[in-house]
Amino acid sequence: MTTDKASSPGAGWRLRLAARIEAPRAQAALIVLILVNAAVLGLETSASIMATWGGLLTTVDTVILAIFVVEIALRLLAHGARFFRDPWSVFDFIVVGIALAPASGPFAVLRALRVLRVMRLLTFVPSMRRVVGGLLAAIPGLGSVFAVIVLIFYVGAVMTTKLFGAQFPDWFGSIGASAYTLFQVMTLESWSMGIARPVMETFPYAWAFFVPFILIATFTMLNLFIAVIVNAIQTEHEAEHATEVKDIEATVSAHADARAHELHDEIRALRAEVGKLAALLEKGR
Repeated sequence: MTTDKASSPGAGWRLRLAARIEAPRAQAALIVLILVNAAVLGLETSASIMATWGGLLTTVDTVILAIFVVEIALRLLAHGARFFRDPWSVFDFIVVGIALAPASGPFAVLRALRVLRVMRLLTFVPSMRRVVGGLLAAIPGLGSVFAVIVLIFYVGAVMTTKLFGAQFPDWFGSIGASAYTLFQVMTLESWSMGIARPVMETFPYAWAFFVPFILIATFTMLNLFIAVIVNAIQTEHEAEHATEVKDIEATVSAHADARAHELHDEIRALRAEVGKLAALLEKGR
């Protein structure tokens, strides 16, 4: 037989511990520590600052890391196995775990990854979580847009290789080189003076390819990328708002039901009192 977690032995202290960890003051303190840690990690990149304040910065970094480790441990105690069901909690666990890995030998690259601790702000700031959630929700739609862009690039690479490859082998000598050149054109980085105009000196009508390609790949497809992301973020926000409304409605309904039961009990008590008074009046007659 399964039992409710809230009524299981030891659930009370877990709930109290979780409430304290997730209290607004505790969350605000952790945000401040993350920001301080971000500043410390940035200062550690300066050789002159490290020469003067290196010992203090290292100590502050170690203390903050120890606080993060304690915080993760307390969250594990409070939530148990449910901790690993929350993607944000798993993210925090991995980021803090990377900082504990030895930063020497083949693991020296992990020292640079300590800055990932700054990304923990995503866990504590709801608006940032909403943006990330929207980006993740947009991946299926972005996949379709990306497939269309790949198709456009492939067609354009084949065309430019056949048209301009012989005279401009560095830019269009192969499909790979053409695709990379077209990517540069799509970003609008020196596309006109650096690529299009030199090609037009040999092929005067080359603009008939470059202009439509920019209109399609840059202005249309990239804006479509943005539209899909914005729509996904908006949907995520609406879903979160709907969840909040449902929670409020459930809370109000629970209070209303409790109040209704209280009123019902009071009415029953009043009826009983009225019945007693009526019986006393009958006896008095």
